[in-house]
Amino acid sequence: MHTETPADGDIVVRLEKASRVYNPGENEVRAMDAIDLEIRRGEFTALVGPSGSGKSTLLHCLGCLDAPTSGRVTIAGQDVTQGLTAAQRGEIRNRSIGFIFQSFNLIPVLTAYENIEFALQINGTLNARQIRERVDEMLALLGLTTQRDRRPNQLSGGQQQRVAIGRALAKRPALILADEPTANLDRKTSEDIIALMRRMNEQLGATFVFSTHDEHLMGHARRIVRLTDGRIVGEEKRVPAPESGSHD
Repeated sequence: MHTETPADGDIVVRLEKASRVYNPGENEVRAMDAIDLEIRRGEFTALVGPSGSGKSTLLHCLGCLDAPTSGRVTIAGQDVTQGLTAAQRGEIRNRSIGFIFQSFNLIPVLTAYENIEFALQINGTLNARQIRERVDEMLALLGLTTQRDRRPNQLSGGQQQRVAIGRALAKRPALILADEPTANLDRKTSEDIIALMRRMNEQLGATFVFSTHDEHLMGHARRIVRLTDGRIVGEEKRVPAPESGSHD
């Protein structure tokens, strides 16, 4: 197993010549093509590019939902490239990775409180009192204390996405992956969600990597990684735009 050296301790993600090829042979598709990338602790990074550029494949490999065909992917010091069972991949996701989806993916029969609580119960590192305190803390940070007992169908889209963010962050993972997190939200709600993710990044030191077509969200990223045809074609570091969302 490859492990990072102490000098690399703040590197959460490392890809080394990582490729993902579908249909090898005459009709092969190189969804990722020899990508080299490092993400350091506390980064707020956007993956941008046209449809088919490889953003989703890259996120799937970072989230241990897929594995590169060649090259190496290291998450939180552990080589996750090949040779892991489904259970081992699941354990890495449970321990080190939080997911935020554009479709929220909340459990419809559970309340806001219970959706976040369930993620911590699966994680299995906290006792009942610690779980209760962590969920209460997350709901307060999310501005959802008064909505704690509502099920997803009783919440607005923005409130559902806040619950999804809380579920991802509650276990304090090394990495938060967000796939088009503002795609299904109106502009005002998107601004609120962007402001919330930035606060979580700044206050909790959470490391975010998100794919997006949203120019407004890109404007808040500290780092932009541009992809085309499965390759990184450019990177830039930015001073993010001032926050414009509210926490109400």
